[in-house]
Amino acid sequence: MPTETDKSRFVELLREEAQAHGFHVDVATPDELKVFAEIPITFRAGIWRGENDEELIASAMDYKDHVGRIWISFSLGQDPDRSARFREALVPRIKKTWPDTRALPIMPSGAIPLAKDLVRTPSGYVVRSSEAEKYSGDNNN
Repeated sequence: MPTETDKSRFVELLREEAQAHGFHVDVATPDELKVFAEIPITFRAGIWRGENDEELIASAMDYKDHVGRIWISFSLGQDPDRSARFREALVPRIKKTWPDTRALPIMPSGAIPLAKDLVRTPSGYVVRSSEAEKYSGDNNN
């Protein structure tokens, strides 16, 4: 999401869906993002349960190797069914608004691979075959 308009629309969508599920969204301000000045980042938001951010439900951000492409990750949380309902309501709205959205693979460890190790396909990202071994879960990488 390279434009401020897209980022604003994304935050609005996150807030609408979060509020519908009893959560709230905190978005980093431009000054807060400057803290990461040595690590390129243009967007960072967290979806939280509780007035005092008791539980992180989801995190959305771009980062040094995927600036302009916001990745959103979801936690299972204390109530996995509630977290799943939120995810299942939000993801279709994101895909409807940004049809080029693609899913990221989740590795056996629960990690998302590095952007440089991914290949975009029509159905989502996959790990490059030359990099697959380091994500197999059979080693300590």
